[in-house]
Amino acid sequence: MTWSIVSRDEKIGHFGIAVSTCAFAVGARVPFIATGVGAIASQAFVNPFYGYRGLELLRAGASAEDMIRIVTKADEGRGQRQVHAVDRKGLFAAYTGDGWVPWCGHLVRDTFSVAGNMLAGPEVIEATAEVFATSQHLPLAQRFIAALKAGEAAGGDKRGKESAAILIHDDEEYPYIDIRVDDHPDPLAELARLEEVGRGRYLHYRKFMPSRHDPAGITDRDELERRIAESMIAEEKENASA
Repeated sequence: MTWSIVSRDEKIGHFGIAVSTCAFAVGARVPFIATGVGAIASQAFVNPFYGYRGLELLRAGASAEDMIRIVTKADEGRGQRQVHAVDRKGLFAAYTGDGWVPWCGHLVRDTFSVAGNMLAGPEVIEATAEVFATSQHLPLAQRFIAALKAGEAAGGDKRGKESAAILIHDDEEYPYIDIRVDDHPDPLAELARLEEVGRGRYLHYRKFMPSRHDPAGITDRDELERRIAESMIAEEKENASA
């Protein structure tokens, strides 16, 4: 009843997950990311412990493949599960249980994986993968949206659509982007709107929040507004010259 993308940015190493489904609040259940550790998408009959236990295993040094083998072996319900993941080394792995409702399956590429279940057909994840692979000129969040829209156009979740989400971590311990559409007649369109809103100001503001390099961040309001304005102007000039 879901399809998702797990990605590791090949240039800067950021982890990201995007997901869409015909079920409520998918962003609260499917994506799990730990900065510098890895990313896991647990779906179908979701087992949240695939995310929590899986990240523990990745922190301890397990590969994505070993992590999936361990969590599925310990789960008697594994035939009803689907999970795909990337580890800190950028290695991907995926598992689709043999008891889930068709169509279900996964694709694993060098820098991302796509997995889905209860879909219109394999063309959904194939179209998703193709667009994601050929849109590297876009920021990661926009690549995710373009790829999921391609999958939706190919049939998507065969029951319909309700929710979608994007979770991206950069070098900080807290998310770079965490946007969710929990219940909407056109969740991907709403997700695209939220991404655009966040890009307009929030992502500039986030540059000056507390960070590993500056644990206090900028707290002077006038200075903060000045820095945000400078960042927005610099982005406009960069876009104009592109």
